[in-house]
Amino acid sequence: MVHSIDRFKVAKMINDKLLSEDRTLDILIQVNTSNEDSKYGCHPLEAKKLVKEISALSQLRIKGLMTIGKLGGTIEETQDCFKTLQDIAKDIKLENIPNVSMDELSMGMTSDYKMAIEYGSTIVRVGQAIFGKRNLPDSHYWPEEKN
Repeated sequence: MVHSIDRFKVAKMINDKLLSEDRTLDILIQVNTSNEDSKYGCHPLEAKKLVKEISALSQLRIKGLMTIGKLGGTIEETQDCFKTLQDIAKDIKLENIPNVSMDELSMGMTSDYKMAIEYGSTIVRVGQAIFGKRNLPDSHYWPEEKN
């Protein structure tokens, strides 16, 4: 499962490759609920539109949404991020869009996974709890420039 689809262009490229190989792939749509420039993800107000567009691609199966809480945010700011994703997922689920299940919410990391679970998270990312803090800065993994 790919957890980080945030643009139709990327979804289309993946879909075309899968089509040529006669394969399908489960995906999550990444939503930037904290509205931080340093994070990837579609804007929360664009999430439903993006889900509808991507749902028409034959080889991709949208299983839910993903977000990352505000980096260094307060408890309230993190809660707002998780609540926003939960609300978007509920709204999309009510639409009964073909090829979209909204069964998964991927949110919560080592520092906030318990709160994320309270807001419906089904997938948490707790790598630092298992492997320890990264030796390289985040900029190594997530370059500043977005295409």
